[in-house]
Amino acid sequence: MKKVIAIIPARAGSKGIKDKNIKNLNGKPLISYTIEEAKKSKQIDKLIVSTDSKEISDISTALGVEVPFLRPTELATDSSLTYDVINHTMKFFEERGEKFDIIVLLQPTTPFRKVDSIDEAILTLRNSNKYTSVVSVVDVEGNHPLRMKKIEGDFLINYVDQGYENMNPRKELPKVYIRSGSIYAILTKNFFEEKSLVSKSCSPMILNKRETINIDTVLDFKLCELILNDDYENFI
Repeated sequence: MKKVIAIIPARAGSKGIKDKNIKNLNGKPLISYTIEEAKKSKQIDKLIVSTDSKEISDISTALGVEVPFLRPTELATDSSLTYDVINHTMKFFEERGEKFDIIVLLQPTTPFRKVDSIDEAILTLRNSNKYTSVVSVVDVEGNHPLRMKKIEGDFLINYVDQGYENMNPRKELPKVYIRSGSIYAILTKNFFEEKSLVSKSCSPMILNKRETINIDTVLDFKLCELILNDDYENFI
């Protein structure tokens, strides 16, 4: 059976929201939502947090998750690449004789992703010879590329040039999805061969809007607080 490592990347710095990854969300640190859900998984063999912060490390450890190292400073900047962060983690364990067949990335900024979705992604890679990665996506709905614009010079023009202005109702436009950031799962060999979390043979995991809420701004954070303090089914 393929061995699975799940990595929660949580650096200290954040421009949009100060200390975002451990900011209090409805009574507990934001990162705790991802940790608690991931710990429910029966498919994850090792769950770790990769961080450059002693405070985040202490919080994660208290929540029962391994923090095997403090990430080097150069891998914890605004311009640090996720590939390099994961590569650092995999090399760390490889040097200690631990190898994993599947890598799962769970960003702490998506607090509503469910363990069933995590396990489904892993099982897809464990049971299928068709796919080498799984990526969660969400319907763009009204933010459709055929409605999008760009500015060239002083003029507003279509981002996708169809030769005419597409005024069709949303329901008549072709379905388009965007990566949600909730779940990335990939075979380790493909991660290194393709140097990406999204391989050429990628299985889409379409999640509902709640599971794909990604906290990037104060408004996103306020939305999550509202959902947690209200009846979600009546909210979205």
